[in-house]
Amino acid sequence: MKTRKFLKNAVAVCAVSLGSLWGIATAQVSEVKIGLIAPLSGPYARQGDFMLKGAELAVQHINEFGGIKSLNGAKIKLISADAGESTEKAKNAAQRLIADNPDMVGMTGAWLSSYTLAVSEVTERAGIPLVTVSFADSVTERGFQYLFQTSVPASVMAREAMPAIMSVAKASGGAVPKTVAAVMDNTASPLGFMKGMRGDSALEKLGLEMKLEEIYTPPLADATSIVQKIRSARPQLLLLVPSNLPDNKLILERMTEVGLTGGKLPIVMNGAHMGSPDLLKVLKKEQIEGAFVVVANWQAKGQEKLVSDFMKKTGEPWMPQDAVSTYGDMWFFKEALEETGSVDKATLAKAMRNLKNIGDVSRYYAGNTLQFDASGKRLGAKVMILQWQDGQPKLVYPADVAVAKARWPKQW
Repeated sequence: MKTRKFLKNAVAVCAVSLGSLWGIATAQVSEVKIGLIAPLSGPYARQGDFMLKGAELAVQHINEFGGIKSLNGAKIKLISADAGESTEKAKNAAQRLIADNPDMVGMTGAWLSSYTLAVSEVTERAGIPLVTVSFADSVTERGFQYLFQTSVPASVMAREAMPAIMSVAKASGGAVPKTVAAVMDNTASPLGFMKGMRGDSALEKLGLEMKLEEIYTPPLADATSIVQKIRSARPQLLLLVPSNLPDNKLILERMTEVGLTGGKLPIVMNGAHMGSPDLLKVLKKEQIEGAFVVVANWQAKGQEKLVSDFMKKTGEPWMPQDAVSTYGDMWFFKEALEETGSVDKATLAKAMRNLKNIGDVSRYYAGNTLQFDASGKRLGAKVMILQWQDGQPKLVYPADVAVAKARWPKQW
């Protein structure tokens, strides 16, 4: 009996002690580390700069709002790493970030899909949740449990882009195109985009006839022959999807010389880099006036205060895709931390997969959803369409979050 009484008291003492230790441990969580890995040097540094600025603003807002309330007001601390200009450097940066910060609860970023593929191998082994806007289909085809892709996958983006453009044409009251031409280089991204766009006779189902499909090997030395072919084909819509800005610049300059830009011919381009403020440093405003751009995310209606704060803090003229996405990612982590009251990475990843449409967070992603399937794809993700109007890329699709009405050329 004495032994039983002793054991009972010992268990009670242990329970109280463990509870006290847990309370102390919880109270001592004064900051929560979240990592950002992005190209902060090299050819993609500007995109990484936008990612960092978006994440920094989100951390500022979250901490000013009271931090993580379920963790006694713990503040978020952002730690960044440079992915550089190669997949190997991106992978090494992720390994160092994790080794130097064993208490880090999650990461966002990578940007280029090839970087994300390499970085996510590292984060998955470490059991660290990784949120990314990279949209290659292969990102979510590996059965990873700690990966969250917020963008629409590339194949879906390509498939939905043309129906979205046709919706824009109809809604704007313009003449719905019947013929289309495509100009692209022979690298993987534009070829994949066009393959997805043409799959299952998608163009034919939309009543579109392909008048010209010009494929070239980059870089371009002269765009004269390409532009001559466009003029001869006389399409009612041009898909201009080279993988690099210099080639886009050459083609658009030559098109301007022959009177095909400035809103005369509907031009559709692909990728958030074609909505960057830096585009106006290499192209004149009139050369891209009226051009449409297919993107995975952008500043939208209802985010006016956020955009104003971003512009004031950074000096940027608008808030592009990469900044909006990382801003939302920080709030995504914040809500999961609130839900769990825990800094355990596995617990956090489970919560992130099951948050299901937290309104204050989902509005930062195209489609206004926040739910993921088992592979890490976000359910309900959609494409967005921008149009360059008066020197700025303005969201014109989807209509419920558009900030401007599309201006569709009447003729060319």
